[in-house]
Amino acid sequence: MGRKLVAYFSASGTTRKIAEMIAQAAEAGLYEIMPKQPYTKDDLNWMDKKSRTSVEMSDKKFRPEIFNTDVQAEKYDEIILGFPIWWYVAPTIINTFLEKYDFSGKKIVLFATSGGSGFGNTVSELKPSAPDANIVEGKILNNVTTQDVENWVKSL
Repeated sequence: MGRKLVAYFSASGTTRKIAEMIAQAAEAGLYEIMPKQPYTKDDLNWMDKKSRTSVEMSDKKFRPEIFNTDVQAEKYDEIILGFPIWWYVAPTIINTFLEKYDFSGKKIVLFATSGGSGFGNTVSELKPSAPDANIVEGKILNNVTTQDVENWVKSL
């Protein structure tokens, strides 16, 4: 069993809680992907076509800047990568993260929180950002218990 890292992006705190549970269950390191410019409540208003997230998600080439860049990816064999689902896929900041480091030969297991949709095309949209990694669709983890998380981590 290699070293694991739980890396996550959480705009409102929901994904953070799940990431912390996973890191504890997996005895893994924990790393928060932080945008250089934090998202405000108005930025996250998906019903406003001019909100920051709406603009970012309408341009698949957009890459929000990341504040912290000290993940030391080379130290880990497996990355458990979490995020909220936005517009049926991962937020583009996840592409920024994957493109910032060399994940060649690493297994990347995805988890997400969502208001109602599944992973959609997430794996295919992330693959070009880490072409030599093995990206695996994991699980949508909403309203889960510690036991649910522990069971999922054991199944990885």
